[in-house]
Amino acid sequence: MSTNEKTRSDDLSKRGDTRSQRPANEAFRAFIAKGWDESVPPAERREVAAFTPARRDALVKALPNTRIVMPAGNFKVRSNDTDYPFRPDTGFAYYSGLGTDEEPDSVFVVEPSAEDPERAEATYFFRPRSGRDTDEFYADSRYGELWVGRRPTLEEVEQQIGVPCRHIDDLRDAIAKDVGGSLNLTVVPNVDQSVQSMVSEIRSQNGLPTGEEEADLHAHTQQTLSEARLVKDQFEIDQMQLAVDLTIRGFEQVVQILPEAKKHHRGERLVETTFARTARADGNGVGYDTIAAAGNHACTLHWIRNNGQVKDGDLILVDAGVEVDSLYTADITRTLPISGTFTPVQRKVYETVLEAADAAFAIAKPGLKFRDLHNEAMKVIAAALEEWGLLPGTAEESLSPEGQFHRRWMVHGTSHHLGMDVHDCAQARREMYLDAELEEGMVFTIEPGLYFMDNDLLVPEEMRGIGVRIEDDILVTADGAVNMSAALARTPDEVEAWMADLL
Repeated sequence: MSTNEKTRSDDLSKRGDTRSQRPANEAFRAFIAKGWDESVPPAERREVAAFTPARRDALVKALPNTRIVMPAGNFKVRSNDTDYPFRPDTGFAYYSGLGTDEEPDSVFVVEPSAEDPERAEATYFFRPRSGRDTDEFYADSRYGELWVGRRPTLEEVEQQIGVPCRHIDDLRDAIAKDVGGSLNLTVVPNVDQSVQSMVSEIRSQNGLPTGEEEADLHAHTQQTLSEARLVKDQFEIDQMQLAVDLTIRGFEQVVQILPEAKKHHRGERLVETTFARTARADGNGVGYDTIAAAGNHACTLHWIRNNGQVKDGDLILVDAGVEVDSLYTADITRTLPISGTFTPVQRKVYETVLEAADAAFAIAKPGLKFRDLHNEAMKVIAAALEEWGLLPGTAEESLSPEGQFHRRWMVHGTSHHLGMDVHDCAQARREMYLDAELEEGMVFTIEPGLYFMDNDLLVPEEMRGIGVRIEDDILVTADGAVNMSAALARTPDEVEAWMADLL
């Protein structure tokens, strides 16, 4: 462990010592170390461990002759000596099969096998539980068992993920071994600065390029990890369907809370926290900040303040997703009439957005370009806006690159990839994302919308303050597309009937 790393670790473990009254005498240390049940719980192999070897094999083929260092990341301070809940880096979780909050400060390393360079070997470095005869057991608020719960042993984690495990103190020597010559060394950047600095130092000491060339390699590593997740394996698809199913349950709870929300001066907060309760109880939590946008707030695309009222006669746009323990998330939006019934003008806008979503869904199949989904939805949006007299010209003129006037009322894209990150694979190259062909196993959203701000003087008065988005999670199969969230009411009639049943 370098001096900087040790200082950081010591500083973190001593947070709050100015108010500490923990005993430190030898008699207490001897007493607290005795009388504990030392039995170890059984460690079962995780389901994902059957899928991670193939992911790692593909990685060493994409980054040949390279040792790839993937930090989990660190706690981030929320306030003084309290931290935000920990969520490991996505690349780390994808290749290790580890998730939730169990791995801060740990590192996963993947490299080509010496026997077969197209096969991967992996090692996981973390701080295992220490003995009860150490100060860590009772005095370390970061790792101590009495503070954060029982930490696993090296052997337990080896059994769970099927990968050799070593103490984090061995990391430097392990990643420096044989570097230089034919073996390159890279790290996922901007995850753990101390690990990134360690990699840079080792590269320099072994004659590997530093500076801009090193930064380019690290960026390429991040890009490669991102592109690897564009096509999901069966484990990922199953986890995402679970996330979708739990999200639908959360939406049911939201509808049931609407009568109470209407009575509260910040009813949007009741909607937000109701969904969060389901997400936290049944999953790891929410996959992103919930949007609970009533009335004109629905026209602000990323409205997450959620401090407004929920009133009869308005719509409420709820954009939310449950993240399950494996860190896969859903991303679903429904726009609901707070009274339970759409007004004629609300229904007109809603049906147009639904038609745009269905148009994109109808053409989604292997071989189609990802950007074509958006273009198909925009044809419907532009035609409706022309019919309503809102465009300065025809729909055809608006759809041209020189026009795009319809985007005033829908400035976002229609689709994005979905997975461990709500906007998954975001570091992928354009030709691998927007310009790529759809493949079997891809999962993405379809989410057109129309947003008419209450101060938009180009919009008829009866439309002002109406914001509608409909978002579903889509899986590409060999035969076309499957709407993973189809069980959640979509058409106006379905929405009204569904709400009536729940209320």
